[in-house]
Amino acid sequence: MSSAEFEAMLDLLTMLVLDWRTGILMLILILAAISDVHSHIIPNWLVLSGLLFGVIYNTAFPLSPHNTILWPLAGMGLGLLLFLPLYLLRAMGAGDVKLTAMIGTFLGPGDTFYAMLASMIVGGVLAVGYVMAKGTATKMLRNLGALFQLGFLSVIGGSKPELNIAAASSAGKMPYGVSIAIGTIGYLVLRQLGFI
Repeated sequence: MSSAEFEAMLDLLTMLVLDWRTGILMLILILAAISDVHSHIIPNWLVLSGLLFGVIYNTAFPLSPHNTILWPLAGMGLGLLLFLPLYLLRAMGAGDVKLTAMIGTFLGPGDTFYAMLASMIVGGVLAVGYVMAKGTATKMLRNLGALFQLGFLSVIGGSKPELNIAAASSAGKMPYGVSIAIGTIGYLVLRQLGFI
């Protein structure tokens, strides 16, 4: 990479951070990840502040002249719907789901989908690393096998699957806000640099 290419890349990244829309989103994501690591809680005030900013800013200064208030609201709805099933299965906390809905108000529906896809990929990689570091990979694999077996047998038997793992047999609780932050910021950086 030449020095001119490196400087152009730095200019693109600077524009990403200095843009109100993406700069504030990245700041909120970093704060949410730090809070999730320290307390396993993503504060409601932080998510609500971001949600209000995302809706108001994208309504007042839309990316496209055709965007209305429906654009950030559609992003919010998509962010909520993508991770709500994981919350219902108790694989994710409510703060994580609210955080993805907030991200949707900043990115709109199109980019929210790809940012959440990136977050899921990062989450999978970090989850494997997390259980390996804690030495609970075998426990996680046993739990996954039991969940699939119970779910499969319940569906065949015509009953609703009960997919719960007792806290004592859990492989650990990973702060998923970190995965959401890394995935979303990573997606924004790659998109800004033209890789996506």
